[in-house]
Amino acid sequence: MQQKMIVAAVLMAMTGAAHAAEPTTMDEVVVTAPQSTQPLTVKTDPKKPRQPVPAHDGADYLKTIPGFSVIRKGGTDGDPVLRGMAGSRLNILLDGEQILGGCGGRMDPPTAYVFPSSYDNITVLKGPQTVIHGAGNSAGTVLFERSTKRDAAGVTGNASLMVGSFGRNDEAVNAKVNSESAYLRAGLTRSQADDYKDGNGVAVHSAYNRWSANAAMGWTPSDDTRLELTVAKSDGKAAYADRSVDGSKFARDNVGLKFDKQHMGGLLDGIEAQVYYNYIDHVMDSYSLRAGGNPANGMAAMNPDRKTTGGRVNGTLQLAEATQLKLGVDTQNNIHTGRMGAAPGYASDYTLKARVKDAEFKDVGVFGELQQGVGETAKVIVGLRADQWQATDSRATTDMMGMVSNPTKNQTRKDTLTSGFARYELEANEGYTAYVGVGHTSRAPDYWELFSNESLTTASAFNTKPEKTTQLDVGMNHRGGALSASVSAFYNKITDFILIQSKYAKPTMMNPNATASVTRNVNASTYGAEAGIAYQLAESVKVDGSLAYVHGNNDTDGTALGQMSPLEARIGVNYDNKVWSFGGLVRGVAAQDRVAVNQGNIAGQDIAASKGFAVLSLNGGWRINKAAQLTAGVDNLLNKTYAEHISRAGGYANMMGTPVAVSGYTLSTRVNEVGRNLWVKANVDF
Repeated sequence: MQQKMIVAAVLMAMTGAAHAAEPTTMDEVVVTAPQSTQPLTVKTDPKKPRQPVPAHDGADYLKTIPGFSVIRKGGTDGDPVLRGMAGSRLNILLDGEQILGGCGGRMDPPTAYVFPSSYDNITVLKGPQTVIHGAGNSAGTVLFERSTKRDAAGVTGNASLMVGSFGRNDEAVNAKVNSESAYLRAGLTRSQADDYKDGNGVAVHSAYNRWSANAAMGWTPSDDTRLELTVAKSDGKAAYADRSVDGSKFARDNVGLKFDKQHMGGLLDGIEAQVYYNYIDHVMDSYSLRAGGNPANGMAAMNPDRKTTGGRVNGTLQLAEATQLKLGVDTQNNIHTGRMGAAPGYASDYTLKARVKDAEFKDVGVFGELQQGVGETAKVIVGLRADQWQATDSRATTDMMGMVSNPTKNQTRKDTLTSGFARYELEANEGYTAYVGVGHTSRAPDYWELFSNESLTTASAFNTKPEKTTQLDVGMNHRGGALSASVSAFYNKITDFILIQSKYAKPTMMNPNATASVTRNVNASTYGAEAGIAYQLAESVKVDGSLAYVHGNNDTDGTALGQMSPLEARIGVNYDNKVWSFGGLVRGVAAQDRVAVNQGNIAGQDIAASKGFAVLSLNGGWRINKAAQLTAGVDNLLNKTYAEHISRAGGYANMMGTPVAVSGYTLSTRVNEVGRNLWVKANVDF
C-alpha cells in the first residue's frame, strides 16, 4: 500500500509541479453532494475526487447525492435507489442513449455499464418533471454526459490514478485533439479491487476488474453545429456476495451518431437528432470467481444478452422572446435472448448453444415541453408525452429447467402511456428561487417485472398493469453571499404500483420453485424531502450538510412499502487555502423499523429491521499547480461494521431453505460495507 502511494506521488512530481505557476483554487473533495442550483436539478463533475471513495460504477457515484441510496450486492454493480424507487422508475441515459442490462436477477443494472470518470457531467432531474428524456421517469432521470463545447485548436485532456486498501487501483485517461472544424476524442478507464473487509475484518466476496474504451470523431464547422460519430466498448468481471453465481463477463458494444445545430435564429432555433446501437453480452457462472466451483456442472453458466437500438429527433421552436417549445419523437427497440450450460471445453458447453429469444420490447414516443416566461422573475414549464409501448413474450417455459409451460407464450400486448407535468418557478430577490410542480407518468412494466417473475395466479406475470404515478414537488433554492442552500419535498399517489414479493416463505426440496418471486399490482404512496446547505464561515473554511428522508406506504395492504431508505444526514467541514485542503465527513443513518419483509422491487426485498450507524471519514489535498492535484483520505476511520438497510442478504438460500454463505466466506444478514479504507488519488490536466 505504501509503495503504491509513493508511486502516485512520484507520478505527480513528474508533471513538473515544482516549477509550476501560482496555484488556483483546488477542486474540493465531494463529501455531502453538490448543491442544487436549479429546481429539482443536481449537477456534479464525476472527475472530482469524492469521499467515501465510490466503486467505478455509476450507482456509487449517485450515492453521494441526497435522496440516493445503493442496494449493495458486492464490491460493484449495485442498484441505485432514488427516493425509495429503483429499477426503470429511474431513467439512466448515457449521452442521450438508453442502455439495459441482461441478467434476469439484476446482476447488471444500467449503471453497471457506466464508467463515470469517462464523462464530464452527471445531471439528476428529480421526479416526473420532464418528458423529453423518455417515458416512465417516476423517480427521476440521470444524465451521464460528455461535454459538447467546441474547444480551441490543440490537445487537451486529463488523467488520474488512484490506489487504496484492499488492492484498489483505478486508472483513467481522456484526451481530445481539436482543429478549427473537427476533433478526435478518446478515453480509457480501468478499475480493479480485491475482496474488501468489513469493520470486523471479515472478508466480503466482492473483487472486481472492469475496463472501458470510448472514442468519437466530430465535425464542428461552427460553435453551434456538431456532427459526431461515437464508439464504445467495455468488459469486466465481478464477484457477488448475495447469490450463488458471479459475473464473469459484462461486455458492451456501442455505436452512435448525433447531429446538433443550435441558435439558428428563426422560428426553428435548434434541432437535435441521434441514433444508437447498444449490445450487452453478459455471463454469470458458478466457477470463475469462487473456490469450489465446478466447471463440469451441467448448468454452470448462463449467458443472457440484449440488443437495444433507438433514436430521437427534437426541435426547439422560439415562438416569442419569452416562449420556447421543444417538440420531438423518440423510439427504442430491444431484444433479450439467453442460453445456458457448462463451461467451455466441457459437455454441454454453453458457447456452442444457440441463443433463444424470450422477450422483445418496442416503444415510440412523442413529446412537447413548453417554457413560458411570466414577467421578469417567473416562468411556467409544462410538458406532455404519449408512448405506444409493445411487448412480446417468446418464452416456451417459465422456469430454468424448462418444466413449466408458459401460459402467455407468443402473446403480444400493447399499451398507450401518457405523461405530463406543470411547474411554476419564481426567482425572488437575494438569490432565492421557489417552485411548485405537479407531474404524472405512466410506466410500463420492465423486463424484470414481466419475465423474471410469476403472478399470484399463474406462472407468468406478463399481464401486469402499467404503473401510474401522480406527484407534487415543492422546493426552494438559494445562492448568494456566504450561503447556498436547497430544500425540496414531494408527495405522490401510485396506482397499480408494481410490487415484487417472495411467493413462499422459503424453498424446500419438495418445492424447488419456492424461490420464485411474484409481480403484483397494489396502490401505494410515498412522501419525503431532501435538503442541503453550505456556509462559508471564513475565506478558507466551509461547512456543509445534507438531509434526506422518504416514507412509503402500501395502501392496498395497509403496510409499509418495502425497500425504503432510512433517514440520512451528512455533515462536512472543509479547510482550503488554495494550495492545501483538509476535510472531514460524518454520515449518519437512522434505524429503519418500518419494513415489509420479502417485499420490494426488482433489485431487492426487505430482510428485517435495521440498526442505525454513523461513519467518520477524513481527507486532505494538495494543489501542486494549475494542472496537478493530489488528494488522500481514509473512509470509515473508526472501522465501523455496518450495512445499508436496503442491501441484499450476505448469502443465499439453498434448496432446503437454509441461508448459506459463498464458499470460503462468512454469512451475514446483509452485505456489509467496507471497513477502514485508505486511498490516494492523483489528477492531472493537460
